[in-house]
Amino acid sequence: MPKRILAGTVTGDQNEQTVSVSVQRSFQHPVMKKTIRKSKTYRAHDAQNQFKIGDKVRIQECAPISKTKRWTVITD
Repeated sequence: MPKRILAGTVTGDQNEQTVSVSVQRSFQHPVMKKTIRKSKTYRAHDAQNQFKIGDKVRIQECAPISKTKRWTVITD
């Protein structure tokens, strides 16, 4: 099964080897037909601590690294 890849913005980098990434998605409401934007925050593993707040990153699903980390940052 392929791993999911999401694109988002780093919103937190306080913790060692961890960044918080906010991912936005937009969809159309089924009844009102209005475009809705929702965001969700994911905790991702950043092994070299190279990403800072405001950076655009891509994250990929992985096996659980800790209680909250199930994503890793992809370096392109």
